[in-house]
Amino acid sequence: MITRRLRRSPFFIRLFNWEYWSFNMVYSWIMPVWFVLAARARSFFFFSAANPSIEYGGFLMESKKKIYDLLDPVVYPPTLYFAAGTEAAAVRRVITTMGMQFPLIAKPDIGGQGRGVKLLQSPADIDSYACTQVDFLIQAYIPYPNEVGIFYYRFPGAEKGHISGVVEKKMLAVTGDGLASIRTLLLRNPRYVLQMSALEKQYGATLEEVLPAGEYRELVPYGNHARGALFTDSTHLVTPALEAMMDKLCKSIPGFHYGRLDIRYKDWDSLCKGESFAVIELNGAGSEPTHMYDPKHSLFFAWKEIIRHWVILWKISRANHANGHSYMTQKEGLQMFRDNKQFMKKLAAIGA
Repeated sequence: MITRRLRRSPFFIRLFNWEYWSFNMVYSWIMPVWFVLAARARSFFFFSAANPSIEYGGFLMESKKKIYDLLDPVVYPPTLYFAAGTEAAAVRRVITTMGMQFPLIAKPDIGGQGRGVKLLQSPADIDSYACTQVDFLIQAYIPYPNEVGIFYYRFPGAEKGHISGVVEKKMLAVTGDGLASIRTLLLRNPRYVLQMSALEKQYGATLEEVLPAGEYRELVPYGNHARGALFTDSTHLVTPALEAMMDKLCKSIPGFHYGRLDIRYKDWDSLCKGESFAVIELNGAGSEPTHMYDPKHSLFFAWKEIIRHWVILWKISRANHANGHSYMTQKEGLQMFRDNKQFMKKLAAIGA
């Protein structure tokens, strides 16, 4: 009994499941591969040439607003940009003028690990979020029930690209049994145990509510691994139709060759046809092959996938460099990392 209790503690959940390990714990073992690739490219910052139209190639500190501007407006949700310090009244006024309805999604213009992404249900939520000290976006909420991350790459000059990974995301949610409280239901799932602190802060006494049998309650509507979503490797579902749809979509994005698109969609058949979907995020050179976070995969599988994608990134960057796209200088690259370190502190202040 003691052993079972210990294994349910956050420490042991993280210890026995590599998917919760820190970035350094996962990546430090394979960093020599990155150094070899950098040496062959003669630049530690070779990745910056992968997607020439995106700041820093989309590795860090890229503006979501500038990325959305590269997309056809029909493929992403209506989105508004606000500079840090914009008064809440001005934010509400613009939202009303644009005819946007609640719920809405708010997110920092420069993001990281889902920090600062919040569901806004009322004008009061806007007032609270507008106090943030970073530039932010307010976006229409896409009600499609499914979310997927599709990793896509295309070598410069190639007619067709490739899908190298697909991850389906199951949001943090519970289903009532008519007896147990939401809190009890959450504590039965080790994945959710790690989110209890944030959930208690957000929901408070609501966690003591007992849901009727069969009632489904989504508590975190974001497909983010760091915020409790379950990632499932669905790469096997890739079809020629999906590849053709992704080719059409990604080739329409100027200068985009490598990254992951996070997409909300109605159903799989519609997505493959390019119907009933919305791109909610486009991530560039800093994208992880997130299908590796499927609990069925080992750390060795993750290392293999990371290295495979690093090599693809290196090849694309080298090709773009040969076509005249420069790498970041060492000074620019080091400044990017310093800026990111400071920005992450601001995001941490916003909270989950």
